[in-house]
Amino acid sequence: MRVWRFVQDYSLLLIIGAVIALFWANTDPHSYHHLIEHPIWANDIVGAPYDYWVKAYGKGAAELVAPGPERVLSLHYLVNDVLMALFFAFAGKEVWEAIALKNGSLRGRKAATPLFATAGGVIVPVAIYFLGAMLIGRMSDLSQGWAIPTATDIAFSYLVGRLIFGARHPAVTFLLLLAIADDAIGLAIIAIFYSKGELQPLWLVFSLGCAVASYVLFNWLPRRLDRGKQDRPVSTWMREKFSFWPFMLAGCFSWYGFQEAGVHPALGLLPIIPAMPHAEVAFGIFAAAEKYLDDTLNAFEHTLKVPVEIILFLFGFANAGVEMSAIGAATWLVLAGLFIGKPLGIWGFGQFAYSVLGLGLPDGMRPVDLIVVGFISAIGFTVALFVAGVAFDPGPLQDAAKMGALLSLGASILAIVAGKLCRIKKID
Repeated sequence: MRVWRFVQDYSLLLIIGAVIALFWANTDPHSYHHLIEHPIWANDIVGAPYDYWVKAYGKGAAELVAPGPERVLSLHYLVNDVLMALFFAFAGKEVWEAIALKNGSLRGRKAATPLFATAGGVIVPVAIYFLGAMLIGRMSDLSQGWAIPTATDIAFSYLVGRLIFGARHPAVTFLLLLAIADDAIGLAIIAIFYSKGELQPLWLVFSLGCAVASYVLFNWLPRRLDRGKQDRPVSTWMREKFSFWPFMLAGCFSWYGFQEAGVHPALGLLPIIPAMPHAEVAFGIFAAAEKYLDDTLNAFEHTLKVPVEIILFLFGFANAGVEMSAIGAATWLVLAGLFIGKPLGIWGFGQFAYSVLGLGLPDGMRPVDLIVVGFISAIGFTVALFVAGVAFDPGPLQDAAKMGALLSLGASILAIVAGKLCRIKKID
């Protein structure tokens, strides 16, 4: 029941959206693609660049929206570039707490081996992807997809991890640490290597300034005014009257700054996450105890949890609509990076940290468990789909790469088989 509740909370709507998209795209691809790229607003403020949108929409685009506006806001852009900013803000919240708060999961010696394993789970898949592209002589057109197999889907990997290891096995905590560190690296990769156009640093300064202003006005200043007052009247009044909404307003400006800077705007809310008042102690990644916390950062997560679930449904619907005939070289390179590179990299780097550097593993976790964790981490799905969408322009290469991201769910079967072979003892 606990596992099923987790599926409902984090994955079920995403799966439903993806299944609908797959069915529609393989029965009437023309109507599906025209729906998700349908223009909502042609303007000069927000949306995909006009020429990019024309390519994504296909035949009839120029007749539908005549040349003139700089941008076109379509359903696809609204989901991937605007609404997904909330999803990445949630991921950023977990990363921030794991790094910055007392007892954070990514602080201290306890995080060393998972971080080494994470590095292996990024470096080796990239190497395999590049090696495969070179062997088939397709580096020129496929090299941009190198980051797709670095992804690990937190929700699905956690689900499969609990099914194999049980809820209380130390390998599940290890897996979560690895997945959240992987997400942090993924966010950095998207920001650095998949910028949208020429970088405009002044707009990034603008985004940072919005975050700093929100921190000073709604976090630092109230605490400053409350010095020496145990009941903290100003901070309490700010939290009760305004909650996280001033930070969301700053986040809107930050998002626009990212769009104009040429950095993927889905990352635009990340600068405001550290600015929000937060708890003093981390309870763990996706800890159930967080639902009882009322600090501003956790209030942000509580309030937007349901909207983000709906956004994930829309993301699955807007991105998983790939025709089965799209399977190609990019598909196999993504799957090779995930199915071979992830287990090999996580096991190899984890063993090096454990055996050579003496960093150790959590009590009750065996070195052989790293192999199973590696296969579980090969489930790229959500983040892999997202990266595939930004790595390639709309067309056959993007569709083939997305098919690899979708088929990465097959890693769950490999993980279950590996669990049986490695004689995992489930601990509930």
